[in-house]
Amino acid sequence: MTKDLDGRDVRIVFFGDSFVQGVGDPEYRGWAGRAVADCLAGLGVGPEAVTAFNLGVRRSTSADVLARCWGETAVRALPGADNRLVLSVGSNDAVEEDGRPRVAPEACLANVAALLDGARERGLAPLVVGPPPVVGAGAPHLERVSALADGIAGICAGRGVPFVGVTRELAADRVWTAEALAGDGAHPGTGGYRRLADLVLRGGFRDWLAQRHPVAGTGLT
Repeated sequence: MTKDLDGRDVRIVFFGDSFVQGVGDPEYRGWAGRAVADCLAGLGVGPEAVTAFNLGVRRSTSADVLARCWGETAVRALPGADNRLVLSVGSNDAVEEDGRPRVAPEACLANVAALLDGARERGLAPLVVGPPPVVGAGAPHLERVSALADGIAGICAGRGVPFVGVTRELAADRVWTAEALAGDGAHPGTGGYRRLADLVLRGGFRDWLAQRHPVAGTGLT
């Protein structure tokens, strides 16, 4: 086992909500921690190869992430390093409060586009994971968040950004739904996060991490 990825200083910032943070996981690894660990093991490199920052915040919407993203990234990424950004938003945007989504669909998509464009401007190679469903919110939420996932996938395709779809897959996953319903109605346990991590890995995360991504940027601030 080698210690690095071709001598690169790889730094990944994970931005999103409580699903990114891994709320409900008794092992406190969530899907992000599992995906990175499994990826490095599969590539035959040690943990020194990647520095991963989990910046998921409970109840965060796409607007919340956009408001804090660049300040939090600037103190974690380094000029000259292989800086990456993994984004997963939309689940909270689609939650209804006072009879309407917390963030309107068109505003959510605009926020995602701004985040991806901002990442490229700052020299961070982005990857997007679709929004998981909030099982306890029922079919109406699933319909809204599935539509958001399709819109986010289109934005990614137009920008050449890898997108991993997980919304409908998790809604149909017995482990994810059973663990979520046994808990707070939204967050799974170890098994559900394992299923989500597997979707991310099968969706191209390992190849994305293994490849060099020369991204032109004007700076990290």
